[in-house]
Amino acid sequence: MSETNRTALQIEGMTCASCVGRVEKALQNLPGVTRVSVNLATERADIEHDSSLDRHKMIETIENAGYDVPEQTYELEIEGMTCASCVGRAEKALLAVPGVSEASVNLATERATIKARASVESLIEAVENAGYDAKERQGSAPSQDMTEKREEEARGLKRELIIAAALALPVFVLEMGSHMIPGVHELIMNTIGMRTSWIIQFVLTTLVLVGPGRTFYIKGFPALFKGAPDMNSLVALGTAAAYGFSVVATFFSGLLPEGTVNVYYEAAAVIVGLILLGRYLEARAKGRTSEAIQRLIKLQPKTATVLRDGSEVEVEIADLSLGDLILVKPGSRVPVDGLVESGQSWVDESMLTGEPVPVQKESGSEVFGGTVNQKGALRIKASALGSDTVLSQIIRMVEEAQGSKLPIQATVDKVTMWFVPAVMSVALITFLVWFFFGPEPALTFGLVNAVAVLIIACPCAMGLATPTSIMVGTGRGAEMGVLFRRSDALQRLKEVKVVAFDKTGTLTEGKPQVVDVVGPDSESWLRLAASLEASSEHPIAGAVVTHAKNKGLELQEIGEFESLTGLGIKGVVDTKSVLVGAERLMTQSEIDVAQFKDRAQSLSDEAKTVLFVAVEGELVGLVAVADKIKESARDTVKVLHDMGIKVAMITGDNAGTANAVAKALDIDDVVAGVMPNGKVDAVKSLQEAHGVLAFVGDGINDAPALAQSDIGVAIGTGTDVAIEAADVVLMTSSLQGVANAIHISTSTIRNIHQNLFWAFAYNTALIPVAAGVLYPISGTLLSPLFAAGAMALSSVFVLSNALRLKKIQPLGAQA
Repeated sequence: MSETNRTALQIEGMTCASCVGRVEKALQNLPGVTRVSVNLATERADIEHDSSLDRHKMIETIENAGYDVPEQTYELEIEGMTCASCVGRAEKALLAVPGVSEASVNLATERATIKARASVESLIEAVENAGYDAKERQGSAPSQDMTEKREEEARGLKRELIIAAALALPVFVLEMGSHMIPGVHELIMNTIGMRTSWIIQFVLTTLVLVGPGRTFYIKGFPALFKGAPDMNSLVALGTAAAYGFSVVATFFSGLLPEGTVNVYYEAAAVIVGLILLGRYLEARAKGRTSEAIQRLIKLQPKTATVLRDGSEVEVEIADLSLGDLILVKPGSRVPVDGLVESGQSWVDESMLTGEPVPVQKESGSEVFGGTVNQKGALRIKASALGSDTVLSQIIRMVEEAQGSKLPIQATVDKVTMWFVPAVMSVALITFLVWFFFGPEPALTFGLVNAVAVLIIACPCAMGLATPTSIMVGTGRGAEMGVLFRRSDALQRLKEVKVVAFDKTGTLTEGKPQVVDVVGPDSESWLRLAASLEASSEHPIAGAVVTHAKNKGLELQEIGEFESLTGLGIKGVVDTKSVLVGAERLMTQSEIDVAQFKDRAQSLSDEAKTVLFVAVEGELVGLVAVADKIKESARDTVKVLHDMGIKVAMITGDNAGTANAVAKALDIDDVVAGVMPNGKVDAVKSLQEAHGVLAFVGDGINDAPALAQSDIGVAIGTGTDVAIEAADVVLMTSSLQGVANAIHISTSTIRNIHQNLFWAFAYNTALIPVAAGVLYPISGTLLSPLFAAGAMALSSVFVLSNALRLKKIQPLGAQA
């Protein structure tokens, strides 16, 4: 009797009950289907069937009925990968699963991201058949599983290393001491004898190989027999060859040609110890590469003080509900995102924005989980919990960037897929050349040099070269308030030739402010103008009212109010007739503006909106309103110019205002008066003129331009639509993050190139040395022991070089 299986499929395109019936009928006609249930609301089909029915047959049937089965994105955690060839093998296995369109495996994070219309069970089975352990990563909220796993891995490797070192050291002293120090040889011969020495070495080496070294054999040989050798296969072959030859020499010496009887137990034992040392150092360094994520995770408080029925109750974060009133005491972390209901304080948000200056919070202010409340107590209402908090989203974005691949990694993976088989071929050729053409003892020379080739060529460094740099670089970026939503942006940013900025809310504050008040006795008439403007809904009116209140002026009640479209406003305040508006309003009202005309013109030339104020038919002064340029904009444009990057501005504002802002900031190109679709055309033109372009914006109208640009950069204080369309998100309104993002990109890609150069150059240079090419010239041979040490150090070098990215410093001043 066949086993009953259950398969759930998402279906797109169903619009009514007849669609449901059509899908159910099509599926029920499939051989092996026992029950079908299709739900229109959830757009889901649940199918019970026997094991003979293939998932793809069901998908094909649904599509033939006229509907779509969308791809799903799966994340798997994979254990047992040790080198770049493992990555290629796991990816190849996943891509071979029917329905898989994309598969990306990362050695540093030990995760796979798959887009497929296959079941997660089939993906896990494919990975396991390739020789690795896999499980689906559960939940979208960030966790400390990877951190704890790496700490446990490092502890386990440390234990294995200590055991291997304790057993291998006597073997090394007995054998190498006899060769290097004549007195040791004499001591051994006069006490225990050479044969007893060999038996002791046999026992200790056997314990090393079946104990700490067993992992190389239980993983390496199965991979070899499957025709997919990896690093473990190289180590297993090399140490087994040295150990096997030594066992024959110890117990069956008559089988060996005269003059070749010798033992190499120390090579097998010490190689295992050295490689375990390398893996231990590697595990510790890997842990440091994800320190940025670990620190972010630790920022999440475990409990919160909730106000319920007038009492303070401490509850677990997981037990909070939206709308809960939470008390945040001075010195404590804000537990979740929320709005301040009451209280006043300063909050340190540097963990989100990278800016060290605390932010003032009062009633109505937004606060974020993980930030630190400094002085006063705050009562907040929870507005986002769990994976919806800003901190959780940041962690998730950093994890996704760290787990993804740069385009450069694809080339590396292709090379390393063939690398291990090529090394094994070189080792075989090395043995044969020495055996047939080498000096006596030819068998011994052939064995030792072949083992050296196998050991030195392990491609660990190649596999770690790119992902470790990405992890550290993106982690450092997060600490500086720069989030890479897509990893390919990390590679492309360094190629940027021009950076185009939106104006309002990006280069400027996005909030009109009164910047000049011109005229005698300004407080008296400004009170009247602000009182009248209080009845207007125009943003400029709000700027005038705010300015008056900041100066401590008390607004008065108005008797009449009239809005004059395109001109301004008029009304009666304190029994006085008041006019506020453009020059043409004054002209229409026959009010002389001669005394302030020149000043009004100069203010307009500075991209300021000028309001004329008249009281009782007489002009009394001017109010100039402007959207202030951000302080960070000037520094950023200068830094970009210093990098050799052109700067452009694309805005919907009029040419006069745009040119005034561009002149103040020394911007190279200005495109003004464009609608959102026009911004896309402007981006295309700049791309054609200059090359790779990054666009920086913050609003809904910037989304098309962000999508069209080579790299879209969104201001984190902007809209969700802009952020979703962007490749890079700045967590602060400071534009210095643009320069920092390019700086991080340049530093990270340079670091990757350094790692790849040394990983490949190291193998290219030392494999021939290990094979013995220098022997005819200088008599130099590379001992398998030195080969093992050099191989371990190559991985440590790559990781150490990647960790230098933690020292990247922000460019210019943050503002």
